[in-house]
Amino acid sequence: MELDDAYANGAYIEGAADYPPRWAASARDFRNSLHARARLDLPYGEGERHKFDLFLPETPAKGLFVFVHGGYWLKFDKSSWSHLAVGALAQGWAVAMPSYDLCPQVSIAEITGQIAQAVQVIAKEIDGPIALAGHSAGGHLVARMLDTAVLPPEVGERIRTVVPISPLSDLRPLLRTSMNRELKLDAEQAEAESPTETKNRYGANVTVWVGGAERPAFLDQAIWLVEAWGADHVIALEKHHFNVIEALADPGSDLVAVITG
Repeated sequence: MELDDAYANGAYIEGAADYPPRWAASARDFRNSLHARARLDLPYGEGERHKFDLFLPETPAKGLFVFVHGGYWLKFDKSSWSHLAVGALAQGWAVAMPSYDLCPQVSIAEITGQIAQAVQVIAKEIDGPIALAGHSAGGHLVARMLDTAVLPPEVGERIRTVVPISPLSDLRPLLRTSMNRELKLDAEQAEAESPTETKNRYGANVTVWVGGAERPAFLDQAIWLVEAWGADHVIALEKHHFNVIEALADPGSDLVAVITG
């Protein structure tokens, strides 16, 4: 369809097919290295995919960082991203990563509800401030958590920082892509699930992070959220849609500093 190429990432990234198996291997090695500090497959709901992994720092946690994966709400689960906890863990934060059901078995609105449920359950495990970050579709999902209609105040008001990374912030262009056969969005649903249209938000600090070498559509999606929310905006030069998240594994990166600072 009209915007298929605009939202195609892998076709414009050298060695794109190598990234998912490399992510999965790094994540598995990291989980194995943590031993008892990795609490795996904790339930937040009744579904098979309604589970999260919780990684604990060596000292009492300064706060809770929740990372939500991407994949256009169509692919992946929590198991491919564990290694991205390295940076926040080294700074003394507990890190949680939930899975969620995928389209077309559920709607994007239902996934938003699942992540809201996950955040509420995870928040009971760790005291202190909460930071959220998510990549691509995960960036959409963490941005949705600031809608006051999505999370109750006792959790929403604990959220100090939200970092949507290369987010999908306005879903209406996706109506003009072939993937909408599986997303099953209509115009009303796309508007309702677009963070750019959120009017009542919790008062967290928001930084929209995007790679400088991303597809123009994702640079646009980032700036649309920046402009709608008056958020901070960081363009990671020379980073594309797949490697822009690698800084999460670096304890000294600017991205980790924004999340845990």
